[in-house]
Amino acid sequence: MNTTFWDSFQGLSISAQLFFILALVIAFAFEFINGFHDTANAVTTVIYTRTLKPTPAVIYSGIMNFLGVLLGGTTVAFSIVNLLPVDLLVEGDSLRAIVMVLSLLLTGVIWNLGTWWLGLPVSSSHTLIGSILGVGLANSLLSYGNLTGINLSKVLDVGKALLVSPLIGFIAAAALLLLMKTFLRDPKLYAPPADGDAPPSWIRGALIATCGGVSFAHGSNDGQKGMGLILLALIGFLPTYYAMDLNHPQLAPKVTAAASKIETILQSENQLTPALRDDLQRIIASLQSADSLANVPAEERWKVRQTIFSIKKSLLQIPLSEPAAESLTPHVKVLQHSIEYVPLWVIIGVAFALGIGTTIGYKRIVLTIAEKIGKTHLTYAQGVAAESVAAMTISFADLLHLPVSTTHVLSSGVAGTMWANQSGIQSSMIRKILIAWVLTLPISIFCSASLFTIGCILFGV
Repeated sequence: MNTTFWDSFQGLSISAQLFFILALVIAFAFEFINGFHDTANAVTTVIYTRTLKPTPAVIYSGIMNFLGVLLGGTTVAFSIVNLLPVDLLVEGDSLRAIVMVLSLLLTGVIWNLGTWWLGLPVSSSHTLIGSILGVGLANSLLSYGNLTGINLSKVLDVGKALLVSPLIGFIAAAALLLLMKTFLRDPKLYAPPADGDAPPSWIRGALIATCGGVSFAHGSNDGQKGMGLILLALIGFLPTYYAMDLNHPQLAPKVTAAASKIETILQSENQLTPALRDDLQRIIASLQSADSLANVPAEERWKVRQTIFSIKKSLLQIPLSEPAAESLTPHVKVLQHSIEYVPLWVIIGVAFALGIGTTIGYKRIVLTIAEKIGKTHLTYAQGVAAESVAAMTISFADLLHLPVSTTHVLSSGVAGTMWANQSGIQSSMIRKILIAWVLTLPISIFCSASLFTIGCILFGV
């Protein structure tokens, strides 16, 4: 945390400082819980195929989760942040923003802990997204009497990813197992290991690799969700600190130049609308005399940030030729990089929380995945197929900047391999998982909306 952050923090009232610290604690707690709630899926196969003992398995998975957070980028984090129009957090009463952030954080922790206690592998992604939607809807209804408090297009994109990914997990894992049966005919691969059996060395290597792959992918995808939570807290409590990337102050002249280039290109295409001209000129006027973003007055930073968002939105609605669109892209990215960033301390903090959480409390979910989905013990081939599909699906979602559920992708993959291997599926447990899957979104929406409404009543905001 640099001096700018500390100055911004000290500018808060004592009560706001305490609430901000509480919000950070809850956000990191969510990611810590996510570690043992979701990452248990990754270690299930290596533990139940006796590839690794539990302790080294969870330590290995924790390290890979840690690396996934550090190296996985930040684009998914902004998919989470943009579910909620962030100006709702800064345009209204600051106390209401505090209640909003705390409500969605508490909902995520409560539901994740409750389902973990019951041993149900539900999605932290569903929980988090439902929590954000709940406070957005409640705030919108209380403030405006409508549903403008959520970004519906972004909700639909995220909803499709969460809906389709478990189906991909089931079908792809089943198909991969059937393919393996065609080319790998060793019957030991498809039978539950007997007591004392150890997997062949090549299977052992494949299982360790896929476990690491799922853990890394989980860290890169779910870790970014934790970043998104903390970014929401920063927006709600310290909007002037978060508004622009003060860690790279040299961006100021680059942003000014980019805005000027965009204006020139649009002018040459006869697509420079009055609104766009005003927005671009506003950025140039705000930054042209500043050799550093840190020198931009605090009260101007959020205005510049919102102006850049307005420009990005407007550009999407303009029909441009392909050469013009290509020439605009690098300049738009400069604008975007100045406002869409995650502070390094957030990335490292989330990485530690997720990595440490992975090594604790994993047994309840592991037991459900390995013993209660199918009617027989997990086989070597099933472990490889389910883990491989999960790692690839989550990694592909990262490339598309979409949050998906590690829990649902892997548990559906295990179910798919059980079906393909004719091992039988325990319908009662599948029914419980499906009910939890269906209920997670509405319950988290209702819970966060209720907490937010109660908080607004108690604090009179």
